[in-house]
Amino acid sequence: MKRVPCALTIAGTDPTGGAGIQADLKTFQELQVYGMSVITSVLAQNTTGVQDVVHHSAAFIGRQLDSVTEDIPVHAFKTGMIAHLEMMEWLARKIPEIKAPYVMDPVMIATSGDALIDPDARAFLKDRLLPLASIVTPNIPEAESLTGGTITTTADMEEAAVALVNLYGAGAALVKGGHLRGEAVDILYDGEKLYALSADRIETTNTHGTGCTLSAAITAYLAQGLPLYEAVRKAKDYITAAIRHSLPLGKGSGPTNHWAPRIGGSQA
Repeated sequence: MKRVPCALTIAGTDPTGGAGIQADLKTFQELQVYGMSVITSVLAQNTTGVQDVVHHSAAFIGRQLDSVTEDIPVHAFKTGMIAHLEMMEWLARKIPEIKAPYVMDPVMIATSGDALIDPDARAFLKDRLLPLASIVTPNIPEAESLTGGTITTTADMEEAAVALVNLYGAGAALVKGGHLRGEAVDILYDGEKLYALSADRIETTNTHGTGCTLSAAITAYLAQGLPLYEAVRKAKDYITAAIRHSLPLGKGSGPTNHWAPRIGGSQA
């Protein structure tokens, strides 16, 4: 029987479908990977921001994960919103049991500016979860929070990517350059070599869920068995297409378009 690549997302929800679990599952489906989910938090959220949130208990999150892993193989998985310390402490014990590449999207602040993680959990994420990650995918504010540095240039991004691996223990780091001006350049450090992955900067305010979608695409390609660099490069192409064909929905920052490759976007 042909191997069915299976990917898992552990994250919070977005009822409008642009970010979180919903964006991850759409991405998995578009990239022909069987998607599964463990929900950490249920949000009342839309394109304008986060209105309310209810967190699941760490025990229930664990029960969800056990339900998945006891029944279906996980070929790669990602974490997104892990809001508080109890969740992180539990995941730090469970993640090593999943023998698959782990993509950490260190979700701290939503596109709208709303905080998505308790302050006391940030240190634990850096000290305990980061060393478990096969790759971490911070944007510039998140990379600054994790490393304590200031990032204003691509050289700063390179320094942060190297630090996340060599000083803080991640297997690899992709520092996303969307907050800088000029060409959209992301910096990948795989523990041995630095890569600059560039794309045209697309002038749009519809960027809701970009971080979730990019990390989900990396997870999907890793689940298919691609090497890390190829998985990141193809995921970069995917998110660029999704932003280029983003959707003018909602009153705030609209969502990216997960089916963009089907209407002329690049996925190669």
